[in-house]
Amino acid sequence: TIDRERAVRLSDVDITTPDGGDLIRDLNLSLDPGDALVVKGRSGSGKTTLLRGLAGLWPFIDGEFARPPGDRTLFLSQIPYIPLGDLRTAVAYPAAPDDVGDDAIRRALEQLFLPHLVDRRDEEEDWSKVLSPGEQQRVAFARILLTRPEVVFMDEATSAVDEGLEFSLYSLMRAELPETILVSVSHRSTTDQHHTEVLELTGGGDWELRPVNSR
Repeated sequence: TIDRERAVRLSDVDITTPDGGDLIRDLNLSLDPGDALVVKGRSGSGKTTLLRGLAGLWPFIDGEFARPPGDRTLFLSQIPYIPLGDLRTAVAYPAAPDDVGDDAIRRALEQLFLPHLVDRRDEEEDWSKVLSPGEQQRVAFARILLTRPEVVFMDEATSAVDEGLEFSLYSLMRAELPETILVSVSHRSTTDQHHTEVLELTGGGDWELRPVNSR
């Protein structure tokens, strides 16, 4: 049986621009543990706005929507938030370093191809300026491994890494957290293989939902 508390459900969801233009109309969607959805569409079709709506960051949304509450859902933007403090704090966010443990932080850095940062965990820096965009995106993936959310919404979360590294990041996440529901926005077709379904926003509020391997 499916645990409804761990599912994502959208029923008759409408998302508009501030002036009332249709971005998404009557979207019905059901994602259960282990499902992975990639959202595609031309620039301006509403991909990022959909994720922002699901995060509660876009007010022009109507319909019924349910997802796991609070810290059981993680949202990753293209430029992840990096708090001030030592590297442990930056990697563990939004959890506290003590909650995830130092051994887990070290392992996550090594898994995410950041071994050069392992010995810098005590250093206090403005890590958003020290780390490259690609390193910051890998830190965001480390947070997924450390906090083990039930749902992850990712908006161009691998845009600053090459396709080979992107493949490794997604493969690692799907292997370590096979039950986590994943919703990705990506411009690269290479991300499709890590997902089970495609939601294509075709313009004017219209959309198409299909299995990844249907074309």
